[in-house]
Amino acid sequence: MCIPKIFVNLACLKLASPGFLSPDRGTWEHPNHSNTCMPGMRIHKSSFMAFKTSHQLTLLALAGSLAALSGCATMETGSAAAKTEATGSAGGANSQGANSKLPRCEETLGTIAIVEDTNAPWYVMLTQQRHLGPTTPVLKLLIQQSNCFVVVDRGRAMNNMMQERALAQSGELRNNSNFGKGQMVSADYSLTPSITFSNNNAGGAGAAVGGLLGPVGALVGGSMSAKEASTLLTLDDNRSSVQIAAAEGSAKNWDFGAFGGMLGAGFGGLGGGYTNTAEGKVIVAAFLDSYANIVKAVQNYKAQTVKGGLGTGGRLNVDGGVNPNAPAAKAAPAGGGMSVLAMQQKLNDLGFSVGKPDGSMGPRTKRELAKFQKSRQLPATGELDAATQAELSK
Repeated sequence: MCIPKIFVNLACLKLASPGFLSPDRGTWEHPNHSNTCMPGMRIHKSSFMAFKTSHQLTLLALAGSLAALSGCATMETGSAAAKTEATGSAGGANSQGANSKLPRCEETLGTIAIVEDTNAPWYVMLTQQRHLGPTTPVLKLLIQQSNCFVVVDRGRAMNNMMQERALAQSGELRNNSNFGKGQMVSADYSLTPSITFSNNNAGGAGAAVGGLLGPVGALVGGSMSAKEASTLLTLDDNRSSVQIAAAEGSAKNWDFGAFGGMLGAGFGGLGGGYTNTAEGKVIVAAFLDSYANIVKAVQNYKAQTVKGGLGTGGRLNVDGGVNPNAPAAKAAPAGGGMSVLAMQQKLNDLGFSVGKPDGSMGPRTKRELAKFQKSRQLPATGELDAATQAELSK
């Protein structure tokens, strides 16, 4: 393995600081100096003997490993080191090489479109300040690999689809191109991604490393940083606009940053290349976590229900508002008349059984009220109108 000259110079350097150097006590020659970057190289023993703790030697060995890797440049297609957490491919219901952390659905739940708010502050920061691309390609891969939803495109590719249809309508396409209407698939659900925060330097351990190794530690620890990201996905039903599920995700990664880049300068270093993509990798990992949590949520999905139906007023009343589904409104007299609860009690007394009075105008209460109205020669509307109240009050 090739040891870059810069690390050799660092190891042989006589640092003018107490605790690192002692008077020269001879030299050490590499046993196989023909494999080094500097044939015949001799390293002063004092550069190693002067370190006082095993922590210093361990971290120097780590630095040496980074340096050795930095000095070797190769091109590797499909490199595992270059991959994000979104790995592999997908074709229809089949997937290859998917991340083992990604759950999979045996049954597809519907079609889905990804809606990315390009005007949101997080998106502007992602693309303009971090110089990263949209999140949609990564999410499309994860969704198709999971087999939980069929992805329908509503992004920029939609412009190309409409362009093809415009060409067909203008007569420019061949007659058998089959771009007629009624072929597009609707999106049952919409998935909206957002990045809650992305911290480019959430470190803290760098200072501890610097304390262990003095000047060399300051070099290593000062360049260490922790990259963190927190993401959120929301899943909405397009027909009702009801939110089906929401899930957060997070990821953290330690990066050696400038230290690896310095050691690998001129050698295709590990640190510099990784630093350029480290934050993007952490964001992808956070979205993998978010989507895995979405899948778990829909696999255990139970629809929310509201008495009286969704969007019919809810169960919480407000001062001065008219809400027939709110418990307080049902218990109170409507317009100074009989309350639903009192009506139910009266119907039970008269032999029209509505069950246990609960103040709710349910199907059974309406049915029994209609029977009462018919018995009194009133219109059988099942509604507690003024005439019905008058008969019930007798």
